[in-house]
Amino acid sequence: MSKKILKKTINDFRKNTLDDAQVRLARNASIRNEVIELAMDWEHFRKIDHSFSDVITGEMPATNQKSSGRCWGFAGLNLFRIYLGRKHNLKDFQFSQSYFMFWDKLEKSNYFLESILRTTDEPWNSRLVMHLLDNPIQDGGQWDMWVNLINKYGVVPQSEMPESYSSSKSMRMNRMVTRKLREYAKQLREAKHYGASDSELQSRKTDMLEEVYQMLTIHLGIPPESFNWQIRNKKKDFFRFEKLTPQTFFRDHVGLNLDEYVCLINCPMGDKEYNKVYTVEFLGNVVDGHRIRYLNVESNAMKQAAINSLKNDDPVWFGCDVGKHFHRDLGIMDMDLFDFDSFYGTKFGMDKAARLEYGDSQMTHAMLFTGVDLDSNGNPTKWRVENSWGDKGGEKGYHIMTDKWFDEYNYEVVVHKSCLPDELVDLYQISEPIPLKPWDPMGALAK
Repeated sequence: MSKKILKKTINDFRKNTLDDAQVRLARNASIRNEVIELAMDWEHFRKIDHSFSDVITGEMPATNQKSSGRCWGFAGLNLFRIYLGRKHNLKDFQFSQSYFMFWDKLEKSNYFLESILRTTDEPWNSRLVMHLLDNPIQDGGQWDMWVNLINKYGVVPQSEMPESYSSSKSMRMNRMVTRKLREYAKQLREAKHYGASDSELQSRKTDMLEEVYQMLTIHLGIPPESFNWQIRNKKKDFFRFEKLTPQTFFRDHVGLNLDEYVCLINCPMGDKEYNKVYTVEFLGNVVDGHRIRYLNVESNAMKQAAINSLKNDDPVWFGCDVGKHFHRDLGIMDMDLFDFDSFYGTKFGMDKAARLEYGDSQMTHAMLFTGVDLDSNGNPTKWRVENSWGDKGGEKGYHIMTDKWFDEYNYEVVVHKSCLPDELVDLYQISEPIPLKPWDPMGALAK
């Protein structure tokens, strides 16, 4: 049998395709229309319902990360503002997203250069070095990276460091800083090769970081060290707080102990076991900060933790593969909303594990759960999601995730340890994490 595509084979393809009325109909419809609109299942479309049995208090208008990959930080700040809003009875508030972005880029630059120094024995074209060079200051991040930033730098109101062109549209800034970091990587590797001491390398690295700091300042501005903050609450009462620092602002006005939170994943890949703790090699931002730490559990355990949190009136930070079976305008993630099998005349048959193992899925987006719809038996049917893409999709920026979609494409939730059985908390806190390769799909949210 021939290994190449024969002309006769192509002719057979053509004849069989033209003879298939269903294929012709789908072709004619899709030539000038979006496939997700054509493949939408009416029976599921008509049942879209934004009512929920359990919704947390303190929801605020949706935020917008615009043309940047800062979803993980937006989700973190959106979580924080719920607590700040409750404390001060606010209708709306936003933390500065540029502020965390500045420090994240600087810390990632240092983390990258340290990783380069750790891998000087590797050839420049090794998979590891190529991976490090690919995207050293990417916009994305993970929960433990978020904790590192907040513990070190705190938060500020958006009024103290507003959005800039580059914070909202980060491609050019990232590209220019990345060019310098790759240049620095070459210089550090060569200096190490020619016998530079560790102190000499660290001194050179500090000079490099100063240039990165200056570049970030050009794009984002200079982060404030102290500030005053004044607000008017829902009752029109006025308050002013003076001589705040970013650290005291977080401590006194948000007040969460982030070290008490646990990060759960559901990853059924063949190389990962349930009830084991994992980390991802060479993934991080703050050197000597928290390592990435995931406890792998079954989907139902992850759901129950999220339900416990929401019932306690606490929102849930989570990571998923948002682009799959998702209608952005309607704001719904639903496995049954699109009948792709009928539209294409073929069955898409991979399960969750296979999609991860064969590159068809990975964590791509972080958001917040702010509600859940429980049936009469207490089982979840759908989840209320606060996104960070503005107020145009769904219900003014709040989306629906069906429970079936949760099982297939949700990978991670972060909850307070009080929402978990003691044995899972002990596993998470005590276990030495098993290292995963830097390119594992469980690290993809930080890309």
